[in-house]
Amino acid sequence: MSASTTAHSKYSLDFIREMPKADLHLHLDGSLRPDSLIAMAKQNKIELPSYTVDGLYDKVFKENYQNLGEYLNGFQYTCAVLRDLESLEQASYELAIDNLEEGVNYIEVRFAPQLLMDPAKGVTFDKVMHAVNDGLKRAQKEYNNGPSVKQEGKPPFHYGIINCAMRMFGNKGFSPYYTHMFQLLSDHKPIDVIKVAAMELVRASVRVRDEQGLPIVGLDIAGQEIGYPAHKFKEVYEYAHRNFLLKTVHAGEAYGAESIYEALTQCFADRLGHGYSLFSPEMIEAPEIEDKAQYANNLASFIADRRIAVEVCLTSNMQTNPAIGELKNHNFGHMLENRLATIICTDNRLVSRTTVSNEYKLALDTFDVPLKRLKDIVAYGFKKNFFPGDYLQKRAYAKQTLEYFDKVAHKYGFI
Repeated sequence: MSASTTAHSKYSLDFIREMPKADLHLHLDGSLRPDSLIAMAKQNKIELPSYTVDGLYDKVFKENYQNLGEYLNGFQYTCAVLRDLESLEQASYELAIDNLEEGVNYIEVRFAPQLLMDPAKGVTFDKVMHAVNDGLKRAQKEYNNGPSVKQEGKPPFHYGIINCAMRMFGNKGFSPYYTHMFQLLSDHKPIDVIKVAAMELVRASVRVRDEQGLPIVGLDIAGQEIGYPAHKFKEVYEYAHRNFLLKTVHAGEAYGAESIYEALTQCFADRLGHGYSLFSPEMIEAPEIEDKAQYANNLASFIADRRIAVEVCLTSNMQTNPAIGELKNHNFGHMLENRLATIICTDNRLVSRTTVSNEYKLALDTFDVPLKRLKDIVAYGFKKNFFPGDYLQKRAYAKQTLEYFDKVAHKYGFI
């Protein structure tokens, strides 16, 4: 499927905003409203580089970044304000509202609870999870009981929560919880401390889901990919697998296709976060892989055949991989050509200064995507999600949503 900068501008932003959408790769701590971040920082006496939106955009949340390190710099400020439970609930509520305002009626919000916990202040795992759920649930009730659903027939809003373990963290500075963990396990190797924290996270996630009914639907592993391969967390993912907690893995964002292979074979990944390097065989470093192009081709065929969905984050990839150059060079084109199940996602609405509608517009203006393929992409967001209900409920919700897609497409003269 060839790239084109003009062929499919027929998809207007109005149509894109109105059609139903899902965002399955959405980091809470990377998606705050900038004005809310400022207000929360002032309330909690957190120092920011600037206390104006323009100033934050200029100094922290830029349109372009030099590398992944600069991209991640802003999380120190967002995580700091989110350790206040009131701010955490408000940020979760506002994130749902912002998505609803652009026609996103299903989201899976992911974050690392242990980055926000503060044992000394009583900010525990359970309290963090309830604060996030309370904010999302408040938005859900307001929308589903409002005129959009009851009078206009739009699909209702649903959500799930994905908890992220961290691939790496240091003995201080990452969060009060991680600092405390290193103090308790001072005779352990750093990687062993990291793995203990990850196992604590998945056990707590299953407990809170099962005993308290919170819609914790999945496990993720995030953070520095290079040097912290997925296989080191095999036991963590096995625990999730045994307890029916679905799995996604940040894989192929900053490392070669062998990272994706490990996510699938060692971590039982149901979806892949980013997966960009799948079609970049030159990024493969494993010496035992001699024919890199054939390895990448075989892996891509396996992923396509198994319908393992890829969470595609175009703007984020362009910002963290400046070598890509123009968007037409993004491997999304190869994903389309190889018929992979792809889902358009934002990654971080604030850090990448984007929206779901903007990500769709970029994709549709750059790549040749007929309406049938567009509907497939939308459908994957509802068929490959980790819906908090049972399979029959998920199936009915997906059907309702895709019927609404046809209604919107008909309104705009596509069918």
